Amino acid sequence: MAEQQEQQGAAAPNPDDALGYEHARDALLDVVRQLENGGTSLEESLALWERGEQLAKVCQRWLDGARARLDAALAAEGDGAPGGE
Repeated sequence: MAEQQEQQGAAAPNPDDALGYEHARDALLDVVRQLENGGTSLEESLALWERGEQLAKVCQRWLDGARARLDAALAAEGDGAPGGE
């Protein structure tokens, strides 16, 4: 996963790429709570929204990587299992 992230962000490294899934998810939940609570200026709300979008992308990359690993493991298991089980 780290190699894929390095290739995608080679032009402009993104510090969020170093975040683990759980950390990015928790930070995203914090952003959502802040937006739901209100009381922020328009500028602050926009900054929070942008941060949330970045964190959501990090989470999605982790989930996509996990899905690819599961698919590869299931395909390998299916190739080696007699009777297609």
